[in-house]
Amino acid sequence: MTYCVAMNLAGGLVFVSDSRTNAGVDHIATFRKLHVFGVPGERLIVLQSAGNLATSQSVISLLRHRLNGEGEHLHTVSSLFAAATLVGDTVREVLSRTGGATLTQGVDLGCSFLLGGQIRGEAPALYNLYPQGNFIASTEDTPYFQIGESKYGKPILDRALSHQTSLQQALRCALISFDSTIRSNLSVGMPLDLLVYRANSLELPTGFRVHEGDAYFEEIRQQWCSGLRQLLGQLPPPPGDYWG
Repeated sequence: MTYCVAMNLAGGLVFVSDSRTNAGVDHIATFRKLHVFGVPGERLIVLQSAGNLATSQSVISLLRHRLNGEGEHLHTVSSLFAAATLVGDTVREVLSRTGGATLTQGVDLGCSFLLGGQIRGEAPALYNLYPQGNFIASTEDTPYFQIGESKYGKPILDRALSHQTSLQQALRCALISFDSTIRSNLSVGMPLDLLVYRANSLELPTGFRVHEGDAYFEEIRQQWCSGLRQLLGQLPPPPGDYWG
């Protein structure tokens, strides 16, 4: 399993992905799930993947291979909508090649993607691509998407995040979301890959990998845990009726 979150905010975009992949407790590996495409000064496109690793790797490999071809690819599409359409078509292409051989064996070949970025001349955008290749776009009312093991990290995002949240605050929120998920689900784990993009910069950020024991991540997760305990102790006691 995996966990990825992406945010489309007034100040730009935030992406965070874990890197754990497992096929049972005795087969755990690390694979990067955050992939960057782009041309400095012209476009940035970020893809995050979850689901069947063979399928998602095939999709990413095809997208990279075709960057040097004559047909339309992620470095030539005219909009982020066109980029999402291209990725969806590539997902369907990969599944059409491999689906027949394993469909009757009960193997789930599905994968999902988050696609975000900016192309010169349009505003930043974020899309959630489903395993069938169709997709939806983020809005100011829904400024973030999750894929993978999302339920444990969702409450903090719903409570603390809005379209106007600063990039710095949003990144802290995303990291706490991952801390909550890692504590509750062994299939999500370190290291984490993160990337922050400032709107209209049209730069390709290098991103950052948060390893186990990272000083900043350990500091905020400990402060969050102790703060929750302290706040719980400060809440008013339940009235007598609650005790039956």
